[in-house]
Amino acid sequence: MYFKDITIIDKDLEVREHMHVMTDGEKISYVGDEAPADTEGQEVYDGKGRLLMAGFVNSHAHSPMTLMRGYGEGLALQEWLNDRIFPFEAKLSSDAVYYGTLLAMAESIRYGIVSTNDMYYFCDDMAKAVIDAGCKNNISRSITNFADDDLWTMASAKEMKSFYDNFNGAAGGKIKVDMSLHAEYTTTEKTVRELAEYTKEIGANMHVHVSETKKEHEECKERHGGKTPVKYLSDLGLFDTRTTAAHCVWVEPEDMDILKEKNVSVASNPISNLKLASGVCNVPELLRRGINVTIGTDSVSSNNSLNFIEEMKAFAIASKMMYSDPTAVSPKQTAAAATVNGAKAQGRNDCGVLDKGYRADLAVIDVSGPNMHPVHDMLNNLVYSASGSDVCMTMCDGKVLYRDGEFTTIDIEKTIFETEQETKKILSSL
Repeated sequence: MYFKDITIIDKDLEVREHMHVMTDGEKISYVGDEAPADTEGQEVYDGKGRLLMAGFVNSHAHSPMTLMRGYGEGLALQEWLNDRIFPFEAKLSSDAVYYGTLLAMAESIRYGIVSTNDMYYFCDDMAKAVIDAGCKNNISRSITNFADDDLWTMASAKEMKSFYDNFNGAAGGKIKVDMSLHAEYTTTEKTVRELAEYTKEIGANMHVHVSETKKEHEECKERHGGKTPVKYLSDLGLFDTRTTAAHCVWVEPEDMDILKEKNVSVASNPISNLKLASGVCNVPELLRRGINVTIGTDSVSSNNSLNFIEEMKAFAIASKMMYSDPTAVSPKQTAAAATVNGAKAQGRNDCGVLDKGYRADLAVIDVSGPNMHPVHDMLNNLVYSASGSDVCMTMCDGKVLYRDGEFTTIDIEKTIFETEQETKKILSSL
């Protein structure tokens, strides 16, 4: 596709007007301020009133939980989990997870998300839904263990290994299989150590919840001789491979030192954390220390949407309020967290950047509407003025997945119908 005379956010996250971009197969083949010499056979996309940028990366999600959107409102995290979410999840089926994930992928690509970092189970069904949708996903089978069983005696660990063996690198690399420790408070020391050793042995990524609530953080210190979740997990080797630590709301200065030393990426989930009253991640300090900070939505059961532009605005604003500094997080830092930082955390080094040779994972934003004018600074408008509904095209590996209200890979009516049916089945059995 040839994007003609279009405004872009370039590789340096600078806004450049009257640019020309061309894709060839899965990659970006040309970026320049003059029309490319040869556009024969290319579909021409008129760039008037449009902004082209790297597609968004959702760095922390539980995609099948679309089935629980709005289920269990107005509860604190532990009550929400124990009284509403866990009983519902105990009734999940293969079909429910497939359609719940497919619905999440439809919502994701509607909002410009090209890749997601997911943590859940029924992972085979999740991968099949992602492949059918045509987008990318780092999927991990979350491990919990309250009984101190040996890791490889657990059905969940066997599922995890089977999923890795069968799906890692599937769909031309669109699927990457990560490992996942659910959290410190849902596992034992032996489980952490064994999973850390296995992850390092196979060279996989790690995905883990860390210090989401003050209660979780402080109770960990009580259990482990004053060690915070970061210190405890690090001492057991969990951060010895590329790791995404979700939330990190209550991390302490010494924790940040460890996160930096171990090159851990932090996935901030501002809307979910605000909605559950968990707190606000200290993004400004993490950025000041050079830690790779990314943006996640968490699940739609606690968010309640995958509207990524909305998430970007909350990411930028929450820290300003919490730390009394209107300069705390800039639009450029926000755009980086939403794109290239997320791709880096996933280990997708040829993604997340609009530049020649990178994957053609792109989002087009309609900037012609009244909410986007006047334009004093387009990045400011993107973060503070745009809406998820302004996304008018999403492309992954050079293939258009969504354009002007139409999904090209997903039967959206069937997906919505099947998701509703599966949800009703579960509710009727509770």
